[in-house]
Amino acid sequence: MTSLDLDFVRSQFPAFAEPSLQGQAFFENAGGSYTCAQVIGRLTRFYHSRKVQPYAPYEASRLGGAEMDEARARLAAMMGVDTDEVSFGPSTSQNTYVLAQAFRQWLPEGSAIVVTNQDHEANTGVWRRLSETGTEVREWRIDPVTGHLDPAALAPLLADGKVRLVAFPHCSNVVGEINPVAEICAMARAAGAFTCVDGVSYAPHGFPDVPALGSDIYLFSAYKTYGPHQGIMVIRREIGFTLPNQAHVFNGDVLYKRFTPAGPDHAQVAACAGMADYVDALYAHHFPGQTASPLARNTAVHDLMRAHERQLTQPLLDWLAARNDLRLIGPRKAEGRAPTIALALDRPALPVATALADHGIMAGGGNFYAVRPLAGLGVPDADGVLRLSFVHYTAPAEIDQLIAALERVL
Repeated sequence: MTSLDLDFVRSQFPAFAEPSLQGQAFFENAGGSYTCAQVIGRLTRFYHSRKVQPYAPYEASRLGGAEMDEARARLAAMMGVDTDEVSFGPSTSQNTYVLAQAFRQWLPEGSAIVVTNQDHEANTGVWRRLSETGTEVREWRIDPVTGHLDPAALAPLLADGKVRLVAFPHCSNVVGEINPVAEICAMARAAGAFTCVDGVSYAPHGFPDVPALGSDIYLFSAYKTYGPHQGIMVIRREIGFTLPNQAHVFNGDVLYKRFTPAGPDHAQVAACAGMADYVDALYAHHFPGQTASPLARNTAVHDLMRAHERQLTQPLLDWLAARNDLRLIGPRKAEGRAPTIALALDRPALPVATALADHGIMAGGGNFYAVRPLAGLGVPDADGVLRLSFVHYTAPAEIDQLIAALERVL
């Protein structure tokens, strides 16, 4: 089996050649990844020679619009959806807020929705507010010891047929467990409900095959997937034209504009094509001479990323699980989780993260907007958790550096 060429991967990220970052091991990728050179190049080019109102007949404008269209088309092809099913917004939080307003207008009287307490606040708080206008909000709760979200516990919440939406994470930003999205989406659809999947904490580990997942809405953040600060939303045609238009009235018949009330950030949208460039570069390097569809290329790269991550994750999990001065949240096997590892310590987490910085470890301490899952796990908000998150460009030597630093600090 082909394995990830880490030297090639890291050569695609200018941060690894940046003098000020030498000796620093980056373990806060769940808060935002490094940006690949392809995105930086496209953003620079746009600001240099395309920074005009797009879609006008003059050349600079035509080229700017074409680059924005390219980003949407290529990301859609990678994820196996139609081009107009991909929308951009200023952030995933903002995209979710707009969606919630659309559901607020559409939900029939007597409807219910399901949310979880495993979510980042962006994919639960806005939905919970629908209770203010009469929608019943049902909470699908995690196991208070493990953080696991059991599909069997969802079934009774769907049983009466009143649920119209199930909003849940592909992967929690503190629990780390990868939820069985396809199974959950099938359960929801069978009960007559749409699904909204928060993919922010999963997509950095491989862009999704949306049809295979079966989700109606899939959300993630470009700045956590090696790109600029944009929220990306896949909204399938059925739900996209079922919900009321949230944009200008004259944009109501264009699916990718219906949930973008304001104009997009032209340069950042165009730069998102660099994420597709990066995936294609990894595919070409690891599978020379082979041809495949954009979705197949994306799947192959996804699998390379995940295999490398699992190899790095398991030794760290084993080392952490052997300690008695911390609580390792989430699965202890790399196979079932993303490399986003939260630790409840015997002391507040932020000072520990601060101390780790002296050893060249970039990590964070706090609640990471995961107030509800941490409360469900019994973790005091005042203490928070130490979060150690990495992706496919992380090197084995950086894991060794992290463990050595934890030994000293803990």
